[in-house]
Amino acid sequence: MDRFFAPNTSEALAHTHLTENWFTWDQDHPSFNETLVAGCASYQAFTRYLSGSDLFIVPRSRSELEGVLRRYAYDSIHNAIAVSRQTLQRGGYSRTCSLAEKSIREVLNTNDNATVLLNLHAPQSETFTGTDVSLPNSNTRIRT
Repeated sequence: MDRFFAPNTSEALAHTHLTENWFTWDQDHPSFNETLVAGCASYQAFTRYLSGSDLFIVPRSRSELEGVLRRYAYDSIHNAIAVSRQTLQRGGYSRTCSLAEKSIREVLNTNDNATVLLNLHAPQSETFTGTDVSLPNSNTRIRT
């Protein structure tokens, strides 16, 4: 994970803060902390993608990868909103999503991160050597 978010990045620090203080993180601020939630959501999106545990359709392009990561970030944002006791300010949800999306784009635009992530879960191409197969009870040969 350090390749994408060094331990001192705002996303990594937000993730650490929220996970260590999951039941009280929202009490530290007078209103819903959009920046904290967005940073954590971005971090959790990459963590979830790296694990591949619920990745059923593997992204084949950068735009598909970004879409998957954004959906994962939205899930994380929804979870944070659900447990928060703070009221979301007008436009807060959109701002939180935008901050998370910006963070995701920045990581994907850095070096070859997008390529590395796409290759991580890419299906392995099977090398198939052709052989002749005979059908039972037939003189017909099929080249495979």
